[in-house]
Amino acid sequence: MADTPRIETLDVLTDADAAAIEHLLGQLSSSAVYDRARIELMLRHDATELLVSRLNGRIVGMATLVSFPLPTGLRGFVEDVVSHESVRGQGVGRGLLTAMIDIAVARGFRSLELTSRPSREAALRLYESVGFVRRDTNVLRFTP
Repeated sequence: MADTPRIETLDVLTDADAAAIEHLLGQLSSSAVYDRARIELMLRHDATELLVSRLNGRIVGMATLVSFPLPTGLRGFVEDVVSHESVRGQGVGRGLLTAMIDIAVARGFRSLELTSRPSREAALRLYESVGFVRRDTNVLRFTP
């Protein structure tokens, strides 16, 4: 019988974990560029946490939680949610999102937000199924 995926916050980047993250980034976006130094910096940064899902010891999913205090309250943002193609539809993404929601509730976040392209219909259904609600808003981006 296969193990159940285990969610953890990654604190140290091993070579095997780095290779798994690099592979997942390629599945997340064709424009994502892997940079080990950037991942290691992120792991040490106070405002970011990289949650990973392990199955039989191997990383099969990841998501980044960013938290920040604002005058209106403590807020969180979910970024870079991806499950390995071999385990999609098996609860890996749901487990990561549920863990992030649990963290947000425990820490007293005022909100936890994420964005997703409209074309990612399965991802949008997943986000809504765990309690995220679509907002009538415009997302604007400035790219220097």
